[in-house]
Amino acid sequence: MPGRLTLPTLCRFLLPWAFTIFHGAQGDPASHPGPHYLLPPIHEVIHSRRGATATLPCVLGTSPPSYKVRWSKVEPGELRETPILVTNGLQARGYGPLGGRARMRRGHRLDASLVIAGVRLEDEGRYRCELINGIEDESVALTLSLEGVVFPYQPSRGRYQFNYYEAKQACEEQDGRLATYAQLYQAWTEGLDWCNAGWLLEGSVRYPVLTARAPCGGRGRPGIRSYGPRDRKRDRYDAFCFTSALAGQVFFVPGRLTLSEAHAACGRRGAVVAKVGHLYAAWKFSGLDQCDGGWLADGSVRFPITTPRPRCGGLPDPGVRSFGFPRPQQAAYGTYCYAEK
Repeated sequence: MPGRLTLPTLCRFLLPWAFTIFHGAQGDPASHPGPHYLLPPIHEVIHSRRGATATLPCVLGTSPPSYKVRWSKVEPGELRETPILVTNGLQARGYGPLGGRARMRRGHRLDASLVIAGVRLEDEGRYRCELINGIEDESVALTLSLEGVVFPYQPSRGRYQFNYYEAKQACEEQDGRLATYAQLYQAWTEGLDWCNAGWLLEGSVRYPVLTARAPCGGRGRPGIRSYGPRDRKRDRYDAFCFTSALAGQVFFVPGRLTLSEAHAACGRRGAVVAKVGHLYAAWKFSGLDQCDGGWLADGSVRFPITTPRPRCGGLPDPGVRSFGFPRPQQAAYGTYCYAEK
């Protein structure tokens, strides 16, 4: 019949419309164009060492007409971000202590990467590169991870003497900072087995156990044991500190010295008595191996062993051995000195 639509003709009209509706319902990207200027990073974790120069990549795929890029550091456990640097592509302004060591790389016109010179222990953590264009802001997050070593620390008064803030200060006095949970976990996978609980940077209290035993939380599975939420001012534990590579050198001075004589011996050599963090870093990164106890700046006596042997502490694994805190007047040990290069 003239004027009637046949089925093939009807399909020819309806199919394009149906496919359009279908793709819209499926979220076809072409139907929702939007600015996605920042390219996702290939590597979200950037590894570095103390004293090195680290680059955190942030690259635009295309440039918006007008924009700013803001770099900030996400502070663990504090639910805040600390601004580091803001740039409009032409000029940049730094903020805070890190801003003075940070600059834009500017390898090309779409490069918003952040360069940090003279990396410090406190630089480790999570960073955010945020593009602000007033329409649809977006950001990428990266983590700066330092190669280092975790060491347990307690004062001469004995174990469980620190609240959180005292533990934080104690680590800083020993050329370190409070370790993060991730750093403690990494140390556990590398062999750290310690039966005393210690504060971590996030404010938690934990201890790593490789060989489960009754005095160390029972005979359950090995792992990182947790004490749960603790009061940062009232509760008292040890500390787990973290340090990284040294700018200087640790060396041993033999003798039968008191602590004051140890200070004098290092001073004559243009050095200072080493801190606990110095000794651990020299053991970890320089392979320092010395089967002689030596004074350290906190009044403890320790020695580093890279190659275990029967008459050097008697333990089967490498590590830094401790004689505790002898009387400062006891003339029985050499000393470990630290000198800047």
